[in-house]
Amino acid sequence: MNFNFTFSGSIKKIICRSFQLSVVIISLTSLTLTESIAQTNIKLGGGAGIMFPVSDFSGSTLDYYNGSSYGLSSGFNINGKAKIILPGFNLAAEIDYSSLSNTGNSEPGQGKVDISQKILSLKVGPELRINLPEFPVTPYIGINLALNSFSGETTFQGVSKVSSASYSVNGETRFGGGFTLGTEVSISSSLSLDFNISYNLMNVSGKNWTDVNPGINQRIDSYLSLNDERDPLYTSSDDKHFVSNARNIQSVLFTVTLLFSL
Repeated sequence: MNFNFTFSGSIKKIICRSFQLSVVIISLTSLTLTESIAQTNIKLGGGAGIMFPVSDFSGSTLDYYNGSSYGLSSGFNINGKAKIILPGFNLAAEIDYSSLSNTGNSEPGQGKVDISQKILSLKVGPELRINLPEFPVTPYIGINLALNSFSGETTFQGVSKVSSASYSVNGETRFGGGFTLGTEVSISSSLSLDFNISYNLMNVSGKNWTDVNPGINQRIDSYLSLNDERDPLYTSSDDKHFVSNARNIQSVLFTVTLLFSL
């Protein structure tokens, strides 16, 4: 299942303003939390879901080998979530762990590539509730700021320009954010199910190119870090420096979380 989204400059400005608004709301909430804590309801829980890579995070193993994308397919997610229920909105914090992978050829009809990527994400942001007093459901919309940590491994077998072996990918951290739509369904006075879909921009800030083995000119170096920035040594005729553009890491995440009211 593939999604492909592009963002214009104006939409990027909206995203930046949304992040700024999130920071303001979180700051104001922190200032007033001490006074209102006696009336505050807190919810805690955990759940699972499916992550779909989109934009340059998706694609095929051929795309990964030639440097145009990360070539990943959908994978599983587990999460822990906390919500502070305040008048009109929630302040939500979440920790997600996702595992994505893909297997295929490096070039048409030859070579084998196994890709795996692990992502640990920490998110915080407001959720605006839409209260429906006569119904046991509470829809909400939200935005969040995120810190995303990436790690992984790639195995090459019978690939013409890379030695056959399994290679660990250096851990990298990127700042991002996202937009959410969800609804809580009450099961009892202290228990609810949170159904959530989010669109996540996972490397809005911090894109970088890392040369793991500086001074050694070899193709494998391009795969040993996240390398979401353009290769500064790229030339169209050099098959060792082939990543020609910065790459956007984005995903769509579906989760179901069981929440307990404290």
